[in-house]
Formats: sequence, C-alpha cells, structure tokens
Amino acid sequence: MTANFFQIIENDGPTKSLYLNDNKALNKVVGVQDSFLKILEKLSGTIINLRGNLITIKGDDTKSKLVINTINEMLRKSHCKELEEEDVKSLYHFESSSDSNTTENDVTIKTPKKNIFARTERQKKYINSLYNSNIIFSLGPAGTGKTFLAVAVAVSRLVSGEVKKIILSRPAVEAGENLGFLPGDLKEKIDPYLIPLYDSLSELIGFEKMQKKIDDGTVEIAPLAFMRGRTLKDSFVILDEAQNATDTQIKMFLTRLGKNTTMVVNGDPSQVDLPPSKSSGLIKSINILGGIQEIKTTRFESKDVQRHPLVSKIIDAYKKNQ
Repeated sequence: MTANFFQIIENDGPTKSLYLNDNKALNKVVGVQDSFLKILEKLSGTIINLRGNLITIKGDDTKSKLVINTINEMLRKSHCKELEEEDVKSLYHFESSSDSNTTENDVTIKTPKKNIFARTERQKKYINSLYNSNIIFSLGPAGTGKTFLAVAVAVSRLVSGEVKKIILSRPAVEAGENLGFLPGDLKEKIDPYLIPLYDSLSELIGFEKMQKKIDDGTVEIAPLAFMRGRTLKDSFVILDEAQNATDTQIKMFLTRLGKNTTMVVNGDPSQVDLPPSKSSGLIKSINILGGIQEIKTTRFESKDVQRHPLVSKIIDAYKKNQ
C-alpha cells in the first residue's frame, strides 16, 4: 500500500521515519499522550518515537512497514470518525492479515451520524454481501458486528433512496407466539426483544429521527410471528437472533421476499433459547439453502469480536468445553 498522508524519509539501517506537516492530522494519529503510538509499538514489537512532526520506527523491516501502513489507514479513517484505541488495534490486525490490495478496496458505510468501516476481513466481505445480495445469513458470537453492520447498511440504503423501509424482526422466545397476552400495543409487546436494534438505529441516525421514522412507518417493528402472509417490497429486512427460530419459521420469513428487498438472517448457534421440544432452524436452513449461489453466508469467529479482548477469550474457552 502506498502512504498518501505523509512523507517517508529514507533511512539506512532498521529505522524508518515519517514526516507529517499537518498538525491536526498528527494529533489524530498519535492519540492523547501518544497513546495510539504506544499501542502500535506494543503490537508490532518496534520502537516508535515522536519528535515534533517526525515519527521514527525502529525494528524489523516487515513490522515497520506494517506500522506505516496502519498509520496511513488511521489517517484515512480519521476523516470519517474519531479514532479510538480499539480502532487502532483492529486496523493493525486487519493490515497484518490482509494482502497488499485489501485497503485499496475498502468499504465504508455512510450514515447520518457517523461513517462505519470494516475492522476485519470477514466484516468487509459481510458488508459487500449486504450491499450486493438479496439474502444474507451471518453466524457468529456476540460482538462481531452481525447486527450493527446490517443496521448501518440498512440506514445507508434508506437514506440514499435505494429502499423505502427498514423492517426489524426477532423471535419473541420468552413469549412464544402468545404476544396477545402481553399488555400494550404490538410495538410495546415486542420492544423488549428489539433493544439491540433500537440502540444501533439510535447511534446511526439519532434518537429523535429514529422515533420519527418509527412513527411514520419508515422503520417497522415486525415480530416474526406476524410476518406470515406478507410480501415485502423495497425493504431492508433484518431477522435478528435467528437461532431462536425454527426451520419452518425461517422458511416462512425468507419466502416473504419481494422485489428490491434485502433480507438478513443473523444468529449465534451457541445461544439457543428455544425449549427442548423445539430445535433451532438456523443451521438447518443454511445447509438446505447452501447450494443456492445467490444466498450468501458469513461465519464470524471469536477473532472478529470487537468488544473487550476478554470476550474473545471467553468465547474460545466455552467453545473448547462444549
């Protein structure tokens, strides 16, 4: 990858130097009290020093080049969002696991409140599927971006006019199919099960705009039990927590597909809350539909988790003891 935001000063020996003449850009890439450089130093095993506008990197040539690529990518991303420590770590690992052309074909999701970008290679492929396929399955543990990225693409495509409606659905496992026995209207009955989706929407478009779009029907809350008999057109539809749906329910959901509609089925097969008398239809549905080329599946792993680093270790530990 070619560095675009700074001048590389050629040095003899194991030291490489970068000169940034833009102080604002420099502050973004070094972090508070050079915290971002310290993270890169620890990850790469190099020695990184900052003097004025000059960053020097001393160490293994391959690792030094990786740091340079990461800094360049940090500067590029900083035009879209305020960088955090987790962004620096993710970008470093992303660079280290990618080929030289990966960042040239980067994917950014533009939403009213912020721009979102892939932090892992699987997230990148997932985002591409969300933009280019009609039916997408995504499996994996919590924190891998399955729901958040789907909501971000849904918002992006709504704002651009590609779709007219966002439909959010989720099995209400605890209430079964008996939502009628719960107090309140339909929205009040299903709200407790959709909090993660609301949180994502609020973060991407703002709480007031989210409420307005729910009120005018642009964003629709549709419990899985209430999807039967409909044909969904010009919509971006997300079925979250699909591990708690039976294969019959997932079949019913997918066959609602209408013109210009994208359907996303998200789930974590290790977190099934169905009663023992019912089995999850998520994996079964993927196996049945695996031969259909137009249906895309992304399988996230613990290394794709973007929460606290301990979360990945917890997931792996439980997986070993299953």
